[in-house]
Parts: sequence; structure tokens; C-alpha cells
Amino acid sequence: MDTLAIFGGGKLGEALLSGLRRAGRTPEEIVVVERSPERAGYLSEKYGVRCVPAAEAVAHARTLIAAVKPQDVGVLLDTLAPLVSADQLVVSVAAGIPTKYYEQRLADGVPVIRVMPNTPALVDQAMSVISAGAHAEEKHLAAAEALLAPVGLVRRLPESQQDAVTALSGSGPAYFFFLVEAMIDAGILLGISREVAADLIVQSALGAATMLRDTGTHPVQLREAVTSPGGTTIAAIRELERHGVRSALLDAIEAARDRSVELGKLY
Repeated sequence: MDTLAIFGGGKLGEALLSGLRRAGRTPEEIVVVERSPERAGYLSEKYGVRCVPAAEAVAHARTLIAAVKPQDVGVLLDTLAPLVSADQLVVSVAAGIPTKYYEQRLADGVPVIRVMPNTPALVDQAMSVISAGAHAEEKHLAAAEALLAPVGLVRRLPESQQDAVTALSGSGPAYFFFLVEAMIDAGILLGISREVAADLIVQSALGAATMLRDTGTHPVQLREAVTSPGGTTIAAIRELERHGVRSALLDAIEAARDRSVELGKLY
């Protein structure tokens, strides 16, 4: 049982599949369970993998990745419950579902790893945070890290922090997209075409993120390096502070955390 099974062939499931194939996993090492015949045919043709029924996938796989939508996890576990044993590993990338929900529905001792990835997995730049369930050991965490590393960075945190992770990095790309959208609109307001404004802002965002990652310099220092006395940047920063942008962002992320907590209580 050295095959990997991915349950759910949507965008996230495909991103993981694509990353695993680029990392050297052969089509023979991966099977996919996908309800849509059209989607299954697409994945088989593009990645060379077999799309099989759930029972066949579980029979041959040591690691099972639950990549279905959160609302579909219950149905998936109804199918998996009589099939999965404690010598297999379940990795959940379904947002907001606690490990105890899996553990209560599966056989005793089944190890479960909870993952909060984000959409940049589609371009191998994900931030994935993993947490161990009650029966997961070091070897299971290491296996989950190896699975997720091809599509980005991986960090370990206690499951109690997963709601905060969801608010920060899970939803995080949306905050940046929102900011970029507003800055492009500002460019248009200032008389620059949408195409050129998008180029200016996207490249600036990419450069700023690369500086943060590669220099290890605190963001305050990097901002101050751009902010000359009496210059244009400090005038802009003053307006951002006057409109409470920092406070609004803090409140927004806290609201996302609170919503994640509420959704987790449904399971």
C-alpha cells in the first residue's frame, strides 16, 4: 500500500496532484477519487493518473488526502469509515474541519493531520500549516510535510491556532488581491491605463514580497527606507493612518478568525 489517494479533484486537489507530479511522483503512485466524470477524464488525460472508486483507492493507498469541500466531508467519511485502518494516514485540506471530527467518524487509532493551505498552491507558492490529531506521530507530520512541500512552504502549529492561521494565511491572499485591486483603480483615477497600472502594482507587490522574504528585514525598516522626510510616501502613509487602515485590517483578520471558530463548531 504505497499509493497516494486524493479524494476530490477540484482546484486544490489538482494543485496538489500537479505539485506531486512535478516533484517526481509517478502516475502509478497516485490515484484520484472524483465524482464528476468530466473532471475525472480531464485529470486522467492531463496527469496520467487513474481515477478510481473510493473503495479501490483506500485498498491500495497508505495516505489519503481529503480535498473535498467542507460540506462534503461528512459524505466522504461515511464512505471511508468502514474502509480505513489505523495503519493509514488521513490528511485533511478541507478548511475548518477539526481532526476530532475525522477521529470520531473513523476507526480507533486512525492518524489525522489537519492542513490549512491557501490558493497560491496553484502556482507552487502556498503557505500550508499542519497540525497533528490525537493519533498522529512525528512520522505522520513528516509525511504530510513531504506531500505539501512541492507546492510551497509548510509550517507546524498546534491545532488550537488553526483558526488564527485561517484568518492570516488561509484568507490572506484575498486581502492582498483586494489591496492590489484598489491600487489599480487608483492608477486609473490618476490617468494611467488599467493594463499599465496592473503591471506597475503587481510587479511592485512581487518585489516587495521578495524583499521581505529574502532580506529578513523587518517590514517597518523596509517601509522607512521608502519614506523620505516631507516626501510622497509619508503623505500617503498619513492618509492611510487617518482613515484607520491599520485598525481596519486588524479588525478584519480578527473577524475572519471568529468566523472560522463559528464554522468549526458545526463539526
